[in-house]
Amino acid sequence: MKNKIIAALLGISSVVFAQEAEQVDPNLALPKLTYLDSLKSTFINHNTSSCIDERWMAELSNEDIFQEMLTDVTETNIDSLGNINYDLSTDLLKKRLVKLDAQSPFNIEYTPALENVIKAFLKNRKGSLERLMAISEYYFPMFEEHLAKYNVPLEIKYLAIVESALNPKARSRVGATGLWQFMYPTGKQYNLEVNSYVDERYDPLKATEAACQYLSNLYGIFGDWSLVLASYNAGPGNVSKAIRRSGGSQNYWNIRRNLPRETANYVPAFLATMYIFEYKKEHGLQPKKATASYFETDTIAVKRELTFKQISELLDISEEQIEFLNPIYKLNVIPFVEGKQHYIRLPKNKLGLFLSNEEKVYAYADYQNSLKEKISVANTAVANNSSFSSNSGVQYHKIKRGESIGLIADKYNVSVTELKRWNKLRSNTIQAGKTLKIYSDVKTASVTTQKASAGGYYTVQPGDSLFSIARKYPGISADDLKKWNDISGDNIQPGMKLKTNG
Repeated sequence: MKNKIIAALLGISSVVFAQEAEQVDPNLALPKLTYLDSLKSTFINHNTSSCIDERWMAELSNEDIFQEMLTDVTETNIDSLGNINYDLSTDLLKKRLVKLDAQSPFNIEYTPALENVIKAFLKNRKGSLERLMAISEYYFPMFEEHLAKYNVPLEIKYLAIVESALNPKARSRVGATGLWQFMYPTGKQYNLEVNSYVDERYDPLKATEAACQYLSNLYGIFGDWSLVLASYNAGPGNVSKAIRRSGGSQNYWNIRRNLPRETANYVPAFLATMYIFEYKKEHGLQPKKATASYFETDTIAVKRELTFKQISELLDISEEQIEFLNPIYKLNVIPFVEGKQHYIRLPKNKLGLFLSNEEKVYAYADYQNSLKEKISVANTAVANNSSFSSNSGVQYHKIKRGESIGLIADKYNVSVTELKRWNKLRSNTIQAGKTLKIYSDVKTASVTTQKASAGGYYTVQPGDSLFSIARKYPGISADDLKKWNDISGDNIQPGMKLKTNG
């Protein structure tokens, strides 16, 4: 039956391809259509809206703000910062804090330590805060829905900024993971699954649900939201110990001196973040407008094991974007286990494309699996060794600020998965200044670069998508390619020549 389905899907009429002939360079010998190209040309597409812009996606998963926040909270002694030269009078700050306290369930009092943090953030982190304000538009609507469900103050949404700088792949030195920085035992306590394939601490929805439950339980213990924040960071045991050492006081500012230094910085950092977000206009912060929100994505349960690469090839969406939207899958594979459901999250237009062509998606996965079954052990060994043959050399790439792992992979004509394997990377997060080892065919990489830059045109190759082509040209997006080439949808055919500048 499986072979019949595959055979039927392979039977594509040449008429479909002929309809695209007017866009093909007449002097170009067209490459032979692959099974993937044939299958994609039969896809039903009811929605041609674009995916999340790749530059915006890179911003959503940027690591540098998380490292800044981590340093501010864990290493800075905010009590010894001294007077920070920033144009904000103490009297005006006190008035604003009184107003903020009146509309918040948190115990917001003026202290020199809080003033130091607010001024330090405004003076040294203005650019990062503007970026976080844009990123917050992606996550905050989802946070607020869950916080309201558990009767947790909506202001707790700012906690995720202090914890992870809204980076879903954030991982601290001690192993705290995800937007809400769950340690392994606490994650397991709140039913976040962690195994070889899946780590649900990275899942924005499930981790947010677990964080709301945990915070609600902590409030049941302490009855004070400032103490809840402190115990979320230091653990309820350390907060109880600080209360005892402070003579039974349950005011955060009175027990602060008996808390670990990180926790002593943690609550002021939270309150400073809340203040700056609430008074951003008064301080001249101008966040960029987010190009997508979390609710413009949705999920579907998979009925068979699928790889990110298969989904990327079929739906014309980059593997990096799939990884960003599905951070819980550690091996870029969505497993299928009988009696247990696993989901793929996609932009809504791509989800519609998946649903309209679901059987074809699974047929393609079956087709690829059938090819794998034919590979002998000997051939596999040869294939593995070929990556390190005499035609390939070891290259080293020093990561520049703003580069993503996807851009570097494209530059050297290798896959993201290969880069991660060669450099023993556990995620797509990379840091400027670090060096990556690359085993690549220098000649092939050179040819690809030439092909992508000759004469302001690019000839579409089998397996290409608008997103993969856009990544070859720094500073342009798939939407730019659509505009310059008068393309209304996402589908392109091998042999088409695309303008690569306006």
